[in-house]
Amino acid sequence: MRLLNLSVLLFPLASVVQALTWTATPFNPASIPLAVRTPYLSAWLPQGTGAALNDVWAEFWDGIIVGWAGFVKVDGVPYVFLGAPAVPSVSFNKATQISFKFTSTQSIFVLAAGPVDLTVTFLSPVEPTDLVKQSIPFSYMTVSAASNDGGSHSVQVYSDLSGEWTSGDETLTVNWTSTTSGSILTHQVQLTNPTLFGEVNDHTQYGSAFYSTPNTVGATYQTGADINVRAQFISNGVLANTLDTDFRAINDNWPVFGLAHNLGTVTSAASSPVVYSVGRIRDPAIEYIIAGGAIQNRTLYFLSEFSTPAAVIAEFLDDYSAALTRANTFDAQVQTDASAISADYAAVVALSIRQALAGIEITISKTSTGAFNTSDILVFLKEISSDGNVNTVDVIFPAWSVFLYTNPALGKYLLEPLFRYQASGQYPNKWSVHDIGAIYPKALGHNDGLDEAMPVEESGNMVIMALSYAQKSGDTAQLKQYSALLDQWTQFLIADSLIPENQISTDDFAGALANQTNLAIKGIVGIGAMSKIWSLLGNAAQSANYSSIATSYVTQWQNFATSTTGAHLTLNYNNESSWGLSYNLFGDKLLGLGLFPASVYAEQTEWYASHANEFGLILDTRHTYTKTDWQLLTASWVTTTAVRDVLVTAVTDWVSGGTWNGPLGDLYDTVSGGPVSGLEFRARPVVGGHLALVRHFFRTGYRSDVRFFAQLVV
Repeated sequence: MRLLNLSVLLFPLASVVQALTWTATPFNPASIPLAVRTPYLSAWLPQGTGAALNDVWAEFWDGIIVGWAGFVKVDGVPYVFLGAPAVPSVSFNKATQISFKFTSTQSIFVLAAGPVDLTVTFLSPVEPTDLVKQSIPFSYMTVSAASNDGGSHSVQVYSDLSGEWTSGDETLTVNWTSTTSGSILTHQVQLTNPTLFGEVNDHTQYGSAFYSTPNTVGATYQTGADINVRAQFISNGVLANTLDTDFRAINDNWPVFGLAHNLGTVTSAASSPVVYSVGRIRDPAIEYIIAGGAIQNRTLYFLSEFSTPAAVIAEFLDDYSAALTRANTFDAQVQTDASAISADYAAVVALSIRQALAGIEITISKTSTGAFNTSDILVFLKEISSDGNVNTVDVIFPAWSVFLYTNPALGKYLLEPLFRYQASGQYPNKWSVHDIGAIYPKALGHNDGLDEAMPVEESGNMVIMALSYAQKSGDTAQLKQYSALLDQWTQFLIADSLIPENQISTDDFAGALANQTNLAIKGIVGIGAMSKIWSLLGNAAQSANYSSIATSYVTQWQNFATSTTGAHLTLNYNNESSWGLSYNLFGDKLLGLGLFPASVYAEQTEWYASHANEFGLILDTRHTYTKTDWQLLTASWVTTTAVRDVLVTAVTDWVSGGTWNGPLGDLYDTVSGGPVSGLEFRARPVVGGHLALVRHFFRTGYRSDVRFFAQLVV
């Protein structure tokens, strides 16, 4: 069995009462992102109410351990700074965490190892307008040291990864190779018997994990059993430059892959950082259904620029300094933009961005000659945690704000696989498909039409997002190409959105319901959006027709949806005491349609002002739970800053409250402030919706001369 520090075994109980012994800026989240780049490169430090970097093991987003350890020797004295390893043959100390800080791209820890302070930085780059860089499934860890007592000290640094990074089943056999010459030291590990496009416990079952560092003077390496490799460094401060070739199961003497550096003499000036990269490469990445039922294998975009893993690793490591500069620029801009709402809001946004963008992968196809077709870009998204679906429309929709903010083209590329599939005629229903694949990364469609049916929800979402992209970018090509499909969905909305039949909405966990007030809003906004689309495409008559229908529906909807016993909208028609979050009004504001009268917004705002529970506003009167994304979409249109701030504070309290120790969750209970049993959503890309308020600063278009942001043109 794995050897652990006792503190790890006690963590689930101890964490609920543990007080922080370090400063946390802006707060200590439920789980700290470490290497968070893709659905399969996703390592987190679980917190509860507080766990230091060396209290617990890093975990995959689903809670399975991914072994990642780190030691430092200071004047011959060993300290652990990362992970919770036990090494029975030797003794070592535990570095003391002093501080923790997170930004949109970085998690930064400072730990005292006796007379030396270590700064350990985890950087997961966010490169939204550089599709090559954004598609590289790698992340950085750096370690720098500085004397804290004014003296000079000898320092050596070590880190390793385990075979757990290759699979969700630790009984499977892995093999590995190491590159020990040249400018880069790299360990590569993979399953001996991989399964193409397979998953176990949401881990990919093919491809390789890579752990690398520059091969500088004093760098050493070793592979072998965890307790042996770590003991070698703890005892000697260097690794043995030996390679274990006894390929075996992940949990059989736990093979690890170690890399060490000698920093030499360290003074009060911070040393140059030791840079490690961790990555997860697989090819092909996505299996996608195309016209005629043919299956196309798609490749991650970055492979069009790099012929080998060694080439991308060398470029990635060499780019660290520039990547850090870009990350700091990005972080500062996000902080400035989100702080215009509040400090609480800026903190939530910073915690959300890595998670949201780590749900996507950018892919390209190949031509008949085998050459990469870099003009054929499709983005795929995994519905993490709540399901394993591919490009779930009602997951893309709540995440949409992060794409509008960072690069609207990412949104276009996300919609394109859905459009292409349905335009091929293989999907039999008259409404929009729910997703294009039941299990990621198999985007094989639903030719039987038996996907999870959300007819009004998904049809409205697709029309709204398609128009939103065109408005922000000025690019109407996608609207032109798929105008017939968009119109087909709008015809369905005309038939079924004013008085929606019994069906589920995006909140499928709450169950089906007929005559849903908020769902009707989605459909009416979709009809209004199609009016704008036809206007953009030059069809004035059809635009006027749809505009008239949408306007008429709003008037009728008000009569159906307004409670006769209180000044509020109902959850469903004729259920007078019911109510809920009318988050779909966000679409009316996003698109600038002006369909719903100001009185509706004012009335709902006033109702919300006096109906919040301790931890926020309920999703609807069927339950006491709520969702963070829907609260912040609602916050984007309420008419008072007081109610806006109630919603923002509620989300902040949830993500910083210590009642949960998984990656940022979006569903929680408004009474207890804790997770909802059986629905412990985690790490989902829907948290991109947390940028809904920032999005209002970037209303009128994307300026391509600005590298990172969709800018407001006033």
